[in-house]
Amino acid sequence: MIENIDMSLVDWSRAQFALTAMYHWLFVPITLGLTFIIAIMETIYVRTGDEEWKRITKFWMKLFGINFAIGVATGIILEFEFGTNWSNYSWFVGDIFGAPLAIEGIMAFFLESTFIAVMFFGWNKVSKKFHLMSSWLVAFGASLSALWILVANAWMQSPIGMQFNPDTGRSEMLDFWSVLFSPVAVNKFLHTVSSSYIVGSLFVLAVSSWFILKKRNVLFAKKSIIVAAVFGLIASLFTAITGDGSAYQVAQKQPAKLAAMEGLYDGKNGAGLVAFGVLNHSKEIGDSKDPYIVKIEIPKILSFLGYRSMNAFVPGINDLVYGNQEQNIMGAEEKINRGRMALSALSAYREAKKEGDTQRMTEILPVFRENSMYMGYGYLNDPNSIIPNVPMTFYSFHIMVTLGFYFIGLFAFVLFLSMKNKLHTKKWLLRAGIWSFPLGMIASMTGWIVAEVGRQPWVIQDLLPTFIATSNIDASAVKITFFLFLALFTTLLIAEVRIMTTQIKSGPKGGDNV
Repeated sequence: MIENIDMSLVDWSRAQFALTAMYHWLFVPITLGLTFIIAIMETIYVRTGDEEWKRITKFWMKLFGINFAIGVATGIILEFEFGTNWSNYSWFVGDIFGAPLAIEGIMAFFLESTFIAVMFFGWNKVSKKFHLMSSWLVAFGASLSALWILVANAWMQSPIGMQFNPDTGRSEMLDFWSVLFSPVAVNKFLHTVSSSYIVGSLFVLAVSSWFILKKRNVLFAKKSIIVAAVFGLIASLFTAITGDGSAYQVAQKQPAKLAAMEGLYDGKNGAGLVAFGVLNHSKEIGDSKDPYIVKIEIPKILSFLGYRSMNAFVPGINDLVYGNQEQNIMGAEEKINRGRMALSALSAYREAKKEGDTQRMTEILPVFRENSMYMGYGYLNDPNSIIPNVPMTFYSFHIMVTLGFYFIGLFAFVLFLSMKNKLHTKKWLLRAGIWSFPLGMIASMTGWIVAEVGRQPWVIQDLLPTFIATSNIDASAVKITFFLFLALFTTLLIAEVRIMTTQIKSGPKGGDNV
């Protein structure tokens, strides 16, 4: 339907946004997790009066500050890219998408940035309780900031509380509260922030394990590990629960993503959950090849997780592309045809409006309304394009889930040995604690890959394909800024790592090294 699309512009715009988002997300989960761990440690200090806990709090606060400063820089660039590279998207949904981002800046970031000054510079200048309140407000502010950004992202996954206005050519918000409290938004927020708490806990565990292995600041490290293990275990269990809720919402709102997550080509009743699998990369949509080279499956669990019934039908990729009359599933080709009817009616409506033909407008509008839910499909040419990249989505999902269960076991075991005062004797576990931090970052990144790659080809599910959302600019400009950002972000990352490692090697100020 759409011709003369510069796909190199689309690809480079996507690459640049992915680059910025992934670099930004290297800093965000550490920030979200550390803020609460710091607040918990300071609470212990205020309640006990033990100066050792003040020393512990100050050390982790210093590392948090380094990470926070660089994270803010990448986050600002990320938001600017909506205007520079994705202006069609911003025009189409600015009334909706802009609202939570504006609230994030006015409410959450203001709260966080105001009290972070007291948190860092208020020691011995304000009362202990006021300083503690400031630390908790920074923690809540950081998560509140994440809330509004995740609400905006959740709306892209499941647009709700809006209506497309054919007179303006834009989507307009009808119900702010349905956008804020949509099941997708609630689950996305809870799952994302709880998984970030895991990353923050793993960071504390890794650094503390290093101190114990080096036989430095052992008491400091043991106390830090207990807080991190308790907080991490609770966060891990909660992440598993919210992950189940997120998977259920994916099944309801984004069946193509679910099919890609499980490599499910042919839908069936009582579908099993793939515990382990290696995909057959020669498999094509519609052919008779086995999707897997090897697979270990838990019977009927996918049906239960997706539809809360062991025998529920889970649509596969072929059902979604070609349709399934028996299950009342419309095929992609029919959706494309209906989408083109909606776009054609919209064009005719706006032409009639330009000519002042109100009768013609009245006749056309019902046709548009009837097919408007498929409007985004009208831009597509290939029915197969409604399916996201299966290998990337499948492997990312299973890496994330596997690591999630690993973290539950890790935190539980570390906490058990810490309570028995035997953790320092298990050097292999301390080394595992160090290497588990990068695994936490991998799990966090793969979660976002599932969310964003699994949504393709849509920037807004079913309404706006990614290749329609870009700005009308030269692809060379995006290429140049891509490599500039790559150099800048890499420099910032190297700087952070060097500053962090220097501060960690210096250790907490004061106290004994044994």
